[in-house]
Amino acid sequence: MKDSLSPEIRFQPASDQSLLIHFGDKISLATHHKIVKFVALLAAEPILDLLNIHPAYCSVLVKFDALKLHHERVESILQSYCARLGEIELPKPRIKEIPVCYGDERGPDLEEVAKLHGISPEEVVRIHTAARYTVYFLGFVPGFAYLGGLPQEIATPRLSVPRKKVPAGSVAIGGNQTGVYPRETPGGWRLIGRTALQLFDPNVREMSFLEIGDEVRFLPITVEEFLRKRTR
Repeated sequence: MKDSLSPEIRFQPASDQSLLIHFGDKISLATHHKIVKFVALLAAEPILDLLNIHPAYCSVLVKFDALKLHHERVESILQSYCARLGEIELPKPRIKEIPVCYGDERGPDLEEVAKLHGISPEEVVRIHTAARYTVYFLGFVPGFAYLGGLPQEIATPRLSVPRKKVPAGSVAIGGNQTGVYPRETPGGWRLIGRTALQLFDPNVREMSFLEIGDEVRFLPITVEEFLRKRTR
């Protein structure tokens, strides 16, 4: 049944209570869209005794109650879900805007990123804000979204030595990805700016500001605007 959808879909036991579903071997929007449809279908038609799902770039880790289900049974059920993905309409993405104050102490790596690419800091900001990004999945810490779509002109390697503390709201570049640290954590991505938005709040129903499948735009703001938003 899975082959009727795509020969790239593969199932692999990951532990005694989890199953890994591979939707492809390369990071692409086509693979991502299959994962978004799969997640949406599971949300619409939940499976009893399925405990959690963890989407990634090319796969989804499914955790189940090993006292009630086994790998073969879970795989059989999920094969039927995968076979129906072609019938599922891709959910319309939410458009989320993130205001960012670039450079200075809020983006201490901006000038270095510009220097590495032989362009001005202003050009880095222009390129970064001109693109529209896709939330491929959330991980690392609650609310941290891995965003695809960073223009290659500003793709920059991670720091050789990670920082012990990255301020919450820091907007960063790591390789060919960009993202926003939702809370203070260690991190090795290049910091180019900061937002005053709270990207994760465990006290509200929708705890994460970003969800898988969202499209994101970064909007440049001044220091004064950043400080006003931060004090609200």
